[in-house]
Amino acid sequence: MKRTVLLLTILLAACSPFVAPTPQEQPLPTAFIDPSYPTMESAPLSVMKQSNTIEVNADRAWRDGKQVNVDVCYTLLDNSDWAIYNASLQYAGQSISDFGTTMLSVQEPANGQSGKRCDTLSFVNVPPDADLSNVAVTIDAIGASPRPEDYCSIYMPKIQEALTQRGIAITLGCSDVNGTQSMQITGKPDTMTQEDAEKIVYSDEFYTMKGPWSFTFNLGQ
Repeated sequence: MKRTVLLLTILLAACSPFVAPTPQEQPLPTAFIDPSYPTMESAPLSVMKQSNTIEVNADRAWRDGKQVNVDVCYTLLDNSDWAIYNASLQYAGQSISDFGTTMLSVQEPANGQSGKRCDTLSFVNVPPDADLSNVAVTIDAIGASPRPEDYCSIYMPKIQEALTQRGIAITLGCSDVNGTQSMQITGKPDTMTQEDAEKIVYSDEFYTMKGPWSFTFNLGQ
């Protein structure tokens, strides 16, 4: 009888369906962050620089691994969409011009008073072993991308003034185009093509304020 029960047990086990073991979920790999990457914060040697009627202030800079950040504020002369166009980080004979900006705050101009915008500039891919004991952050240009409605209300008067001072016989005016005021070239020398006149009138120089504004920090070796 015992042999019969044992035989039935073996037969039932052999006929049972195979159940595969449930695979164990593996944790996702995490990026390795070297604890030796340096971090340091510094105030600038000089907090304010002025050039071309634009005042720029640097509050602080800090080094975070392979990235250097600096908080800056600058004058807004009008309601155009002003932003930092060109900037660079110089250290130990090297220069980095790749940067990003994060706006911290903005105060629009009002009642004849200039406004102010504050940004964080971030320079990336700085070698962790770079000597930043004498690092300079330089802002070369601050510009505004003109909106169509800004040409007549903001830019035309200063463009016309600049043309007159240079003795360039181009005159400007505004006309209604589909319900929006549009700046037009109303006069130019006969020897000047329309294309050449437009290159002068729509030059970046009228929408860009040149620096440089440079600040020096000690972010360690």
